Amino acid sequence: MNGPSSGSAGSRSHPVFARVYAKVAGPALDRAGAAEHRRRLLAGLTGDVVEVGAGNGLNFGHYPPGVRRVLAVEPEPRLRALAREAARTAPVPVEVTAGIAEDLAAPDASYDAAVVCLTLCSVTDPGAALSELRRVLRPGGELRFFEHVRAESPGMRRVQRVLDATVWPRLAGGCHTGRDTRAAITAAGFSLASIDTFSFPETRVPSPAATHILGTAVRLPD
Repeated sequence: MNGPSSGSAGSRSHPVFARVYAKVAGPALDRAGAAEHRRRLLAGLTGDVVEVGAGNGLNFGHYPPGVRRVLAVEPEPRLRALAREAARTAPVPVEVTAGIAEDLAAPDASYDAAVVCLTLCSVTDPGAALSELRRVLRPGGELRFFEHVRAESPGMRRVQRVLDATVWPRLAGGCHTGRDTRAAITAAGFSLASIDTFSFPETRVPSPAATHILGTAVRLPD
C-alpha cells in the first residue's frame, strides 16, 4: 500500500497506519470476505508476477502453483518487514523489495502478470503507476486488480470528494476513496477483459470506500 512520499527513494513510511492495518484492518477485512476476493484475484495466474503495494503479504498464501515467482514491491517499511515474514511460508517463491509503483526496478516486458490489490487508491500518481506496470508486462500480459473506487451515486461521490480533500488520506496512509480506477486502467493502455463491481464489505451504513472492482485487463500492444 503506497502513500505520500516520506523518507528515502522507494520507502514511504506510515507507521501508525501500518500498525493499524496489520493488526486490525487487514484481518477484519479478510474475516468480512476479502480473503475470498484475494483468491478470485489470483486464480489461474502463471509465470512471473509483479505485485505492487503488497502490504504485509496477505495475498501471498493465495498464489496458485502455476506462478513461477513473485516480485512483491512495498514502500512502507513496517509492512514490508511483515511481508518478508509472510513470504517464508508462501506456496510460491516471493521476493519482497522496497519500491514505489511509479518507478519499478524491473526491465521492460519482464513479467507475465501484474497484481494491484487495494493499492491504486493510495499511490501518488495512479496514471504513472499503471503506465509503469504496462511497461514491465510482456505483450498480452495480464493486470489483475481488486480496488475500491469512485462511488456510483452522485451523493456518495460528493462525500468522497470532501473526504479525499481533507482527512481521509491523512488517516489512511494516503488512501483516496473516490478515484476512477477503471478509467485510469484503460487510459494507461489496457483492455478490460473482465470486471465485477460490487459493494464490500456489506454494512448497514453506507461507506465512502464500499464500491469495489475486481477483474482482469490485458496489456495492449504498442
